[in-house]
Amino acid sequence: MKTLVCTSPHHFEYSQVPQPELTKDHALLKIKRIGICGTDLHAFEGTQPFFNYPRILGHELAAELVDLDGPSDFTKGEIVTFIPYFYCGNCIACRAGKPNCCVSIRVSGVHIDGGMAEYLSVPSYSLVHGAGLSVDSLALIEPLAIGAHAVRRAGIQPGEFVLVVGAGPIGLGIMEFARMAGGQVIALDINDARLGFCKDKLNVAHIIHGAKSDVVERLKEITKGDLPTVVMDATGNLKAINQEFSFMAHTGRYILVGLQKESIVFSHPEFHKREGTLMSSRNATREDFEYVISSVKAGHVNPSLFITHRVMFNQVKDNFESWLNPANGVIKAMVQLI
Repeated sequence: MKTLVCTSPHHFEYSQVPQPELTKDHALLKIKRIGICGTDLHAFEGTQPFFNYPRILGHELAAELVDLDGPSDFTKGEIVTFIPYFYCGNCIACRAGKPNCCVSIRVSGVHIDGGMAEYLSVPSYSLVHGAGLSVDSLALIEPLAIGAHAVRRAGIQPGEFVLVVGAGPIGLGIMEFARMAGGQVIALDINDARLGFCKDKLNVAHIIHGAKSDVVERLKEITKGDLPTVVMDATGNLKAINQEFSFMAHTGRYILVGLQKESIVFSHPEFHKREGTLMSSRNATREDFEYVISSVKAGHVNPSLFITHRVMFNQVKDNFESWLNPANGVIKAMVQLI
């Protein structure tokens, strides 16, 4: 079968390898769609934490179930997606029902090879029923689930002002689920096209361009002097993360969804006087996946809005680097195998 390997930063190579065979407690998938996520882009750039080369990228997948050893409620030929965070089941996080942050987690396409291939073997416990959704929608359940998980972590209450920094696919998903939770969403970015998408496609009422505005003053205007009680970072940018502490209201919560390799630095007195809460949000759980699927089926979220670019599998190598250029207007690139 054909695979696409990221051999080193800024280098891809197609290769032919044997098709995986069915093994105990695993399922064999024939890949239909691959969504390109920020993790893939950062790996290509050489800026992704917890990453080694060479690596087959890809964990936003829709696939046909070819064969399985495991749950009897799945059938061969069914269209599925999967939860790409493989866990040990024994550590403190797993025992607490949080396999999304397992001590020994192995994320497909990050710690182990992923789905930029014609076939992929995954643990049977990771399978998720497609529920009749399109393959495009199924390939986007995982990034939307990350947003849903972050919103659940934040505990957003109806009427709260929620600042989402970063209008990439993860940030957009956060905005959608924050809206569904009753939050008054504020989008902050430095990309005009993405801010336009927030306004025109997602109907986000409050838009702030970070490079063209006094952000704190604009936040005070929007919140009538209070500042947002929820700040959610979806940039993974160190400068942005450090700056965002000052955007949070007294009693506020700051949720780090984007991932940064370096140490964050903030003023303890400023954070302390707010009695602020700082938390991270990592990956997602099956509960989040099921919530996203039900939300898509009910028409509350439309994943197809996010797809701006589409290529066939044999075109990925030639197109991938262009998706890093903000001028190309990429929100979500979708790879099609069949």
